[in-house]
Amino acid sequence: MENTTPKTWAESAATLVAVASGRAAADLVIRAGQVVNVHTREVLIWQIAIAEGRFAYVGPDASHCIGKNTRIIDADGRYVIPGLCDGHMHIESGMLTPAEFSAAVIPHGTTTMFTDPHEIANVLGLRGVRLMHDEALMQPINVFTQMPSCAPSAPGLETTGYEIGPDDVTEAMGWPGIIGLGEMMNFPGVSNGSQQMLAEIAATQNAGKTVGGHYASPDLGPAFHAYVAGGPADDHEGTCEDDAVARVRQGMRSMMRLGSAWYDVETQITAITERGLDPRNFILCTDDCHSGTLVNDGHMNRVVRHAIACGCDPLIALQMATINTATHFGLERELGSIAPGRRGDLILTSDLETLPIEHVIARGQTVAQNGEIAVSCPHLDWPEDARQTVHLGKTLSKDDFTIKSTREVETARVIGVVENQAPTKALTAEMIVENGTVSAQNGISQIALVERHQGTGGVVNGFVSGFGYQGDMAIASTVAHDSHHMIVVGNSRQDMALAANRLGEVGGGVTVWKDGKELALVELPIAGLMSDSPAIEVAAKADKMVAAMVDCGCTLNNAYMQHSLLALVVIPELRISDLGLVDVTTFELTELFEEPTT
Repeated sequence: MENTTPKTWAESAATLVAVASGRAAADLVIRAGQVVNVHTREVLIWQIAIAEGRFAYVGPDASHCIGKNTRIIDADGRYVIPGLCDGHMHIESGMLTPAEFSAAVIPHGTTTMFTDPHEIANVLGLRGVRLMHDEALMQPINVFTQMPSCAPSAPGLETTGYEIGPDDVTEAMGWPGIIGLGEMMNFPGVSNGSQQMLAEIAATQNAGKTVGGHYASPDLGPAFHAYVAGGPADDHEGTCEDDAVARVRQGMRSMMRLGSAWYDVETQITAITERGLDPRNFILCTDDCHSGTLVNDGHMNRVVRHAIACGCDPLIALQMATINTATHFGLERELGSIAPGRRGDLILTSDLETLPIEHVIARGQTVAQNGEIAVSCPHLDWPEDARQTVHLGKTLSKDDFTIKSTREVETARVIGVVENQAPTKALTAEMIVENGTVSAQNGISQIALVERHQGTGGVVNGFVSGFGYQGDMAIASTVAHDSHHMIVVGNSRQDMALAANRLGEVGGGVTVWKDGKELALVELPIAGLMSDSPAIEVAAKADKMVAAMVDCGCTLNNAYMQHSLLALVVIPELRISDLGLVDVTTFELTELFEEPTT
């Protein structure tokens, strides 16, 4: 494995001091720029000298740092801002490996990511996390790994391919690229004093690292306070101003996300823009961005632009995407600002509000210019067993997707999708039974969870509304947070069987079927979650997938992201797992049909 981690400050300190004092020449000097100082929220007409991949001098005049071999960049009056940091995200959601994800976001100015690979942890366990960690360390930008905390996310409510426990967390804390513990999704476990969850948190804190949070409940009473007392240091599941305020008042960092389908910045940023709370306790992140968003819309630059459009001061928005993030993870002396000793990560841009990413430098080297990547992102040699993870156990038929009933009418529990948000609604609907079978009807589609780790042949069926699908169709995906079995949604049992079998054939991905024919396929052969093809190729297939979903009548924004979260049994209100329908307000399994009243 190639490790491209830059020299440590200690290894470079003598050179940095010599360059800053003028006794040695810099590798690179940037002149004629307006430097954004995120420590003080100032814009300064300063110059920058970089040596051995780190900032050596940042001040009014760097001429004393220039030697005959020093490369000089004239910023021509443009702004010089720190490289952007994503405080919480899942690489697997981009349908890409760490290498291809990095290649996709570097031209958008992202130079640091704090990633939680709990998707692959559910499929391949600790070994999968190590593969992600190792490829992350090979990249020309900073890709830190948070050790996943919850596989399964809710013990007793789902079955994962592998489980993660305190011993795994303790082992991972010694790996070079591990920065902390991934989001602690089992918030009822923490609030109720689960010894396993507290042991994982203790192992992380004993290693002096940061514990990620995930409190997906509107209850801000004693349960929330108990969760905070349990150790999580941040949270990204807030959806309103009160959520953001509650978190920072308890000493947490409020992470506000704008992903492909999560639009939680606008509803929370008023805590800063209107209520005037200290912005240094807020962080911007993406959480989940699929490849189409990365290629077509951007990454952290998109989030910063959005925050500014929501009324945030551009310099504050930049703080929330740079220094705030670095400080939170204990890396303020290492990255997140343009200051001596830090890694030489910066962006040249001609406008602080629209934020065009014109020149990206990481560790002192040009990595992208004008939207084009200028470096290679090395790939890991992914083992064959990581590419063979879809085990259905049998060829599925429409009978596997048949919901039987002996009544004439059933009151069914229905998962209600909420556009642009992760939570669902627990709905009910009167469903007509025909010939002993309850089928999709009245805008309500079928949903099925197909077991794919152990090849049991198990299928759990239910109902979902909100997608707007019409006619005979189905969409299947092996990206099914968090246990990552297979989710199939459709109006035709035959098409559902065809879609599921197709993913078994190709080793995972997403497929859309209509009237017995495949309209689109995105192959994700690595763990059934990722492709090691270039982002632009995966995005083209993803765009075709989205168009096919629309062709099937789908009306939701970024509906695929909603589809992939329908089995996420730690976000209210109603979900589906391989064990049945899950009421996430009580964290209990529930029946598909309500008992009739007498």
